[in-house]
Amino acid sequence: MPLKAVLFDFNGVILDDEPIHAALIDEILLQENLRPQRGEYDQFCLGRSDRTCLDHLLSRRGRAVSAEYLDKLIRQKATAYEAWLRKSDPLPFFAGALSLLQQLQAAGLKIAIVTGALHSEVSLALERGAVTVDGIISAEAVSHGKPSPEPYQQAVAHLQTQFPEIALKASHCLAIEDTFAGIDAAKAAGIKVVGVAHTYPFHMLQRRCHWVLDRLEQFDLEGICAAFERVGC
Repeated sequence: MPLKAVLFDFNGVILDDEPIHAALIDEILLQENLRPQRGEYDQFCLGRSDRTCLDHLLSRRGRAVSAEYLDKLIRQKATAYEAWLRKSDPLPFFAGALSLLQQLQAAGLKIAIVTGALHSEVSLALERGAVTVDGIISAEAVSHGKPSPEPYQQAVAHLQTQFPEIALKASHCLAIEDTFAGIDAAKAAGIKVVGVAHTYPFHMLQRRCHWVLDRLEQFDLEGICAAFERVGC
């Protein structure tokens, strides 16, 4: 079964911006008169949407917040994050990220972003990097974010609709992820996973992923395509 599409997580895989997200979440907690706690961002937010992240952080402190109030907090964070995106020059793309996207496009593979970030955030960052993709499945597009398989299932469905001629199945796709939530989501959707050790150490990803890289420059397209072609891979 040939490799036909590569599905990327965004924050922590393409853009090195997790410290910015963590700082903005801490600002919201302080605004709510809550003290950020060591390690809680990693536990409740890595690989997940802002809605899931904030809901967990507030509810575990006994705060019952409405959907409308969460929307307000998410908009506030999005405004601050997009301001950071616009003023950062250059944007902190991970080494090899933009060249890998270009390599995959040149090879005729379809590319989608599958992320807990907002569509506007991803679009702006890709525009700044002069990169286009075949689809963005963002936080607004799903009812249940990672680790649910829904975002990856929607990505496959989107590419199937956009490119019916390639007869895409989940087994033709490869996900590139850096968090446990993202890895679990892709595997639950029947998609093979490359883990990249941007967020967790190499050894912590080995048992969870089909392949693991220290950095994106190590991505071996020829080797992975050959593995997809092998029976039983």
